[in-house]
Amino acid sequence: MNSIPNDNPYAALINQSFHPIPKFTLESGTVLTNIQVGYKTWGRLNSRGDNVLVICHALTGSSDVEDWWGPLLGLDRAFDPTRWFIFCANVIGSPYGTVSSVTRDEAGAVRGPEMPGSSVKDDVRLHYQVLLSLGVKSVAAVIGGSMGGMTCLEYPLNTPPGFVRHIIPIATSARHSAWCISWGEAQRQSIYSDPEYRDGYYYDLPGGVDLSAQPGRGLAAARMAALLTYRSRDSFEARFGRRAGTLDKGVPKGGVRVMGGKETTDPSEPSTADLAAKNRQAASELAWREHNDGYRPSGSRRNSGRSVTEPKVFSAQSYLRYQGDKFTGRFDANCYIHITRKLDTHDLSHPSIFVDPPNLSCTLPAVPSDADGADIKDPIQLALSLLPPALVIGVESDGLFTTSEQKEIAAFIPEAELVLIPSPDGHDGFLLEFEAINGWIEGWLRRKVPEYFMVREISVEEYGKEVEGWGVKKESVFGEAEADVTRW
Repeated sequence: MNSIPNDNPYAALINQSFHPIPKFTLESGTVLTNIQVGYKTWGRLNSRGDNVLVICHALTGSSDVEDWWGPLLGLDRAFDPTRWFIFCANVIGSPYGTVSSVTRDEAGAVRGPEMPGSSVKDDVRLHYQVLLSLGVKSVAAVIGGSMGGMTCLEYPLNTPPGFVRHIIPIATSARHSAWCISWGEAQRQSIYSDPEYRDGYYYDLPGGVDLSAQPGRGLAAARMAALLTYRSRDSFEARFGRRAGTLDKGVPKGGVRVMGGKETTDPSEPSTADLAAKNRQAASELAWREHNDGYRPSGSRRNSGRSVTEPKVFSAQSYLRYQGDKFTGRFDANCYIHITRKLDTHDLSHPSIFVDPPNLSCTLPAVPSDADGADIKDPIQLALSLLPPALVIGVESDGLFTTSEQKEIAAFIPEAELVLIPSPDGHDGFLLEFEAINGWIEGWLRRKVPEYFMVREISVEEYGKEVEGWGVKKESVFGEAEADVTRW
């Protein structure tokens, strides 16, 4: 394994550990050999090996919980390293270190689009092996939102009964809905439509393999579409409205022109009318620019060289373009395709094909592939009924994983509580409402497992880090927190 080049540029974004797995069989039956899992831990395992919190990341998240859920991690927070041993691993297909399209096979070839598909159940079984290697005997709670919530639900079913004692699924579902499947398809089609996609072999260039190469326009468009599902209409309206450019930073002391031409503080800057008078073709040039604003061709057949007023760009457009460009620098297109297809396969009621280690998932009755509606309802209820005590959290404005789905989960788990967070930020509320999420998780754990709050495995003095407020101190690489909302 050491002879295989490790040139994955995305894994280098995280300071993490790696665990080798000699052989792993996917739910599809495909066997992967000599693979690795990228993971991070915080805190110290107790002598019983059971003061464990497993955190599960979302679609484009990573093992670096401190980056995307940072305010929840710290002294006397929900994820307190002085009390808990905290574990988070990258899923199969993630570009951040676990086996994926940007890793190499035993022959040294980049897996690329030939990377076999995986399921959420596969992630659980793979991460279970890493936990055992770390000396974990049981898990106090598994916690995750969105795709991480799916992993959270699958954990007790695909590990030995009793291994996971509590779960906290957030903004998720027991099975991927038609609505979510459709959005995933639209995003994949955005990637496929980019000429640079080249059947998924875009990294194989004449000069050699470049794993940072991307079908950038397609991946950026997919990210923009995804962001619209993560937020709500009201959050966009309140934040952007119909404002042009970036957020309002205040009117300059000397005044600013906001109509009749390019926004400027320079009185000598020509207006739209001035430019039109100079060149009769300016109107048609401006119309062409407005029509193609946002289009990112590799080259343009029309370039008159004339100086004309740039078309108006709304702040909402500017924000989406910034986020799309930012995303292409930290995620791989083939990995995005892989994980969105993983999400499509998510159905808690589908039994695992594996009986070793002993698990409850393999005991579930098989669901016909053409089952629909009422036919699916009973198996889902059965699967949910096998889960341990749960705190289910939903976001009221979530249009992707609706509150009705959280209610379904909570209704059929024997010992479940349901909490709805009032947030204007839609699905991303689970990554932004830090104080509320932290309060409910910590309060629930104090009630369910009080013994872990009576002792610290690491003293406050040894831990040494001060408690910070709930404000965002830096922009998240893998999450949604933005320290400087005017940066874009």
